[in-house]
Amino acid sequence: MYKTTTFRQLTAIDAVARLGGVSRAAQALHLTQPTVSLQLRLLEEATGAALVQRSGRGLLLTPAGEVVAGYASQILELWRHASDEVASLKGRLAGTLRVGALITAEYLLPPLLVAFNTDRPDVKVKLSVGNREEVVRMLTRHEIDIAIMGKPPGDVRTESRAFAKHPMAFIASPHHPLMARRDLALRDLAGENILVREHGSGAHNTAERLFKDAGLRFSPGSELSSNEAIKQMVAAGLGIGFLSLHACALEFQAGLIGLLPLPGNPVEHDWYVLHLSTARLPPVASAFQDFLADHGQAEIRRQLQAFDAVVDRLRAKGPRRRGGNARPKP
Repeated sequence: MYKTTTFRQLTAIDAVARLGGVSRAAQALHLTQPTVSLQLRLLEEATGAALVQRSGRGLLLTPAGEVVAGYASQILELWRHASDEVASLKGRLAGTLRVGALITAEYLLPPLLVAFNTDRPDVKVKLSVGNREEVVRMLTRHEIDIAIMGKPPGDVRTESRAFAKHPMAFIASPHHPLMARRDLALRDLAGENILVREHGSGAHNTAERLFKDAGLRFSPGSELSSNEAIKQMVAAGLGIGFLSLHACALEFQAGLIGLLPLPGNPVEHDWYVLHLSTARLPPVASAFQDFLADHGQAEIRRQLQAFDAVVDRLRAKGPRRRGGNARPKP
């Protein structure tokens, strides 16, 4: 006969299953390793089965442990939904907003979260940031409820909504020779040292598609996983960068980088907010989706208003002299 099982025990095995070990689970739960191990032993006593086993690579779940961990995840998820819905019945929006975002989105998301929280003080935010693959993995593992990214994943069933435009651009040092070109075309970049994000990222895919559509071969000089590294290298004159404008605001304002005077630069795609098609969204996550749909574009335009003068000048007058488009009006 099964003994009493507690939420602490279920939380412990859920964390061990998700994170792959007791030490990581303890760190995530802000507990000591002996405390997590104790909860696992108590859960084994309650179920009457061994749930974990030692191996050369650490701790592994037994087949029984896999079953219990799966149900533990569902129970904890249902309890979280129940708590949020009870709060909504009391006329207030509460709970934890678990949102994942691409590394680039961390530049635009905090002001949106602040605006959302202003009238919802009972909402807590858990923001997880990673590359595209990491964010999709967090979503499929139910570690986050919603994700902010560019093109929705094609291999995972999701429901997505576009909520704002995402400008990406070729950038360079104000002193780069190409900044003075009056007839600059994409083909002129083919022989340059192009710095771009890693393969599979939204920026990499967009740059590759731009070259392909122009009948050109895309051969980046360096692929980096860091926006900061690309900006520093571009500012130092070590190459041409292709980045989201969200990542470049401070550098533009400081005059360290500028927009290359290319036709159609910057290009715009969409930011999407999405969730698993099979997932039941908590009220707080659903409310944040609606908030992004209603206010996301306006907030992002406010963030990027420093670029408007630059883009308008480029479109109205064509390329300017060297350094002429380096510093947007504040």
